[in-house]
Amino acid sequence: MAVEVVYRSSRDPERLFMDKAEADRHDKMLELAERLSQALHKAVPSLSEEQGEELGIFMAKNREIFAKAFKSQPDALDELDDNAASE
Repeated sequence: MAVEVVYRSSRDPERLFMDKAEADRHDKMLELAERLSQALHKAVPSLSEEQGEELGIFMAKNREIFAKAFKSQPDALDELDDNAASE
């Protein structure tokens, strides 16, 4: 009988990972998404909870691109179009 070690995300308990670092990255992404969603709701109170969550996750998954754009490289946002086309 083989023993297999798996890691469970504390913020997404249904999701299992084979690597602790990958589970940690996923948790950090979800934490960022939650904070972004809260900030978006404050800025746009009419935003539905579902829309806020979707936007938060989208921004968190693409945080490197948004970070470049916020650092005076607005053209970096073009990468979002490239990522959407490849998915």
